[in-house]
Amino acid sequence: MAINWFPGHMHKARKEIAEIMPQVDVIIEILDARIPFSSENPLVPKLRGDTPVLKILNKSDLADPEQTELWLTHLEQERGIKAIAVTSQNPEEIKNILNVISEMVPHRVSQDKLLRALVCGIPNVGKSTTINILADRIIAKTGNEAGVTKAQQRIRLDNNIVLHDTPGFLWPKLEPEDCGYRLAITGGIKDTVTEKEDIAYYAIEFLMEHYPELIKTRYQLDELPQQPIDVIDAIAVKRSCVRKGGIADLYKVSEIILNDYRSGTLGPITLETVELAEQAKAIIAENEAKRAAESDDDKKKKKKKRKR
Repeated sequence: MAINWFPGHMHKARKEIAEIMPQVDVIIEILDARIPFSSENPLVPKLRGDTPVLKILNKSDLADPEQTELWLTHLEQERGIKAIAVTSQNPEEIKNILNVISEMVPHRVSQDKLLRALVCGIPNVGKSTTINILADRIIAKTGNEAGVTKAQQRIRLDNNIVLHDTPGFLWPKLEPEDCGYRLAITGGIKDTVTEKEDIAYYAIEFLMEHYPELIKTRYQLDELPQQPIDVIDAIAVKRSCVRKGGIADLYKVSEIILNDYRSGTLGPITLETVELAEQAKAIIAENEAKRAAESDDDKKKKKKKRKR
């Protein structure tokens, strides 16, 4: 998926995070429990230094609970990382975040000290809703759309904790391609920059391999056809998304499939396992090495030209 979704305000957000990072005691990174790797911000490990990080697997009610447990164990293997799973359907889980970060930096917990926490997360991951629950009042604007928060906010809570809210943003290139698709399926990328038919096809292909019974149950299919496009056609018939001549309305049926996934109607589904994430990391490392080598070659060529 060749998507470059990096408006000007996101460059500003990246700069703001780099400036504020040295001032904070703990980082709260909110991830989508359905795509814990694809929803990570790669700037956090690059900029955090020794600052402890609490990774929140949000929307855990929409994710496969077995996969969530595997992810929590995996994430906590890294030094300075604590991971918990929450859902806005259970506000008490979210309010417990304040206790967890206090335990992570006990030396900052006193009446005469402020505990400063940086809250970050990609668009539509539930960051604003989480902040509103923590603050016990409406502070951050919420919306079921990517990119609602536009500016940094500083929120002081009653217990000497200060939250620095940052605009949700993605990195310039969504790679490997699978990460872009997973983000699009969950709504982490605005629908206006993707083709729903393409995204729904990828979703059905994944579900056929990992959650076939959920497709059959939701769309009342006795058997699944072998090809994803045939499954989509079968769903189109079941949902009356058929044009004249018996041709499936692919846009309409794709919209139904994506809405069913995002709302959890299809069932609790995680789109990436730890193993899939490790494969993606290997691809990213390989691509970065290639770019670095190409950059070195370009510099050498320019140097030779200057000598002539």
